Amino acid sequence: MPRKIPPSSHSTVTTPLALSQLHIRLQFLEKEHQSLLKQIKRKRTELNNFIEQTRAFATEIFHKASPSFQKMAELDQDIHTLFDEIFTTRKFGKQTFKNIEAVYLKLQFTGIISLKPRRRQFSTELDELFDNPEPESDFSRETVEGRHQNWQAQESVEESHGEASRTGDKRKIRETFLRLAEIFHPDKVKDSETQTDHTEIMKSINQAYQEGDLARLLEIERLHQVGEVIDNNSEDDLTRKCRTIEQQNQILLTQYENLKRELRLVKSTPEGTMVSDSRKAAKKGIDAMALMVETIDNQINLVSQIRDFVKDFREQKITIKEFLGGPPTLQSVDEEFMSDILEQMLSDLMR
Repeated sequence: MPRKIPPSSHSTVTTPLALSQLHIRLQFLEKEHQSLLKQIKRKRTELNNFIEQTRAFATEIFHKASPSFQKMAELDQDIHTLFDEIFTTRKFGKQTFKNIEAVYLKLQFTGIISLKPRRRQFSTELDELFDNPEPESDFSRETVEGRHQNWQAQESVEESHGEASRTGDKRKIRETFLRLAEIFHPDKVKDSETQTDHTEIMKSINQAYQEGDLARLLEIERLHQVGEVIDNNSEDDLTRKCRTIEQQNQILLTQYENLKRELRLVKSTPEGTMVSDSRKAAKKGIDAMALMVETIDNQINLVSQIRDFVKDFREQKITIKEFLGGPPTLQSVDEEFMSDILEQMLSDLMR
């Protein structure tokens, strides 16, 4: 009876194929890894540049338009003071008083002057209309930092379902951080020059860790060539390396998406919108900054005329009928536009 030839062992048949597949898989993941790192670096640079441009733009506006803003604030206060004096020193019939209040409210709701809390003298009808009003927002205190806190709160709600994933991401980032800290901690070396170098590197490592910036941690790792050494002929090493890069890529993809979202949010702020608009204007040869200052100056002229109009009424230089007809400067404003603004303001207040 012929002797049976034993089948080849599983390891001798599958190992070369498994290694080949793992090499291909590793090559693909590393290519994806490098692509994500480049995208993150570009997007981070774009975000930082845009934020810097926004700050520079806001600073320039402040310096150029600060006197105008101060003048606007003074005019605004003058008009409110004039109306207070009119309401407290002049004697009117009930209907006339309500009509004068309506002029005062119109100036506020059309944005000509700032909104003020209700006066006790306001009519019963207005009291009923604005019953239980919402607290007035202090827009003057709204800052970029405040909006950033709102973004963070919003993101916290939107991402509440991904807590487990985020915990895993944080763990991987922490593992990378600890690995680098173990290598670059200044206390690990005695040489003073090396200690100085490691101290600077650790600053970057700590900052990247605090910001959850895996890309930066991996960049430091690659820059100083301290990555894990693997045996390209070891199936276990290759499998572990593939799994590690795959997990890193998932975190990097999340980081890239977060950077894109943050850039969109920055661009959607009033400051960001101004920067974007100024860029578009510059392409058309328009100086957006000069145009903005000119617009503010035009607004100052408008409000100055209104202040003088109210002042003339307080000093009885114009009749009640002329006053109730409104300032001539307001009559030139499109009535439909003003009606829309008033309707929107009333709608917001009654929510």
